[in-house]
Amino acid sequence: MNLNELSWKQIQSLDRDTPVVFPIAAVEQHGHHLPVWTDSLLLAEVVKRVSERMSNEVLFAPLMWLGNSHHHLDFNGTLSAAPRTYLDLLVGLAENMLHHGFRRIVFLNGHGGNDVPGRQAIFELRQVHRNRQDLLLLMGTYWALPSPIEELKSDGKPELTFQQTEMGHACEWETSMVMRVAPHLVGDYQAAQPILHGKGFEPGSRGWVTQDRSIIGHIGLPQLASVEKGEALFQRFSNDVTHWLQRAVDWNGSLWDG
Repeated sequence: MNLNELSWKQIQSLDRDTPVVFPIAAVEQHGHHLPVWTDSLLLAEVVKRVSERMSNEVLFAPLMWLGNSHHHLDFNGTLSAAPRTYLDLLVGLAENMLHHGFRRIVFLNGHGGNDVPGRQAIFELRQVHRNRQDLLLLMGTYWALPSPIEELKSDGKPELTFQQTEMGHACEWETSMVMRVAPHLVGDYQAAQPILHGKGFEPGSRGWVTQDRSIIGHIGLPQLASVEKGEALFQRFSNDVTHWLQRAVDWNGSLWDG
């Protein structure tokens, strides 16, 4: 079900244990070869595929295109909410639906910069509503539920041999997916130079802006992208998200595990 297609009376009639899913993405630079709409475009496709399977079980809010992208602000066209502003925005959206009586709130993320604010948002919400035992507050990133690479490699198809083992930025994965759904928006990806993820200061964390890692904006191996890889990734990510959301639907309302 799509929130934007329903009247308030129809929404009022829904079971309050229906998971409410907020897709959260971004508008930000994606190198020389992909549009600034990339994160929103790809998450919208994942949501479309999942909603077709779960049309009567989950309520999808409209995609939130504004994300936390301050680390990309050195590149033209990036639109960003500051981290604290973005966190408060997510908390406010969830509080809206909690006020309407819904008990299961899910942030489905499609942009790496939203990960930390998203996790903090559900953490803070749980503290505010600490005396309630009937709430399920979730946040997940579509490509991390889990990583699809090992399963895809076992398929034995040469065209599905992935070199990247994790999501980058305007990389082999994202470029392949944009090629699948909007090939007319893909520039000269084959001319893009490999820019490896690197290790930084792992296993610790380092503060960074994109230009610390990439002067031209992409991180990864976009020159290895293909339409076939894009479809394989969409299928895997859509399956993962569907299974994860089904766990939210099936949650018994009290157990820690789901």
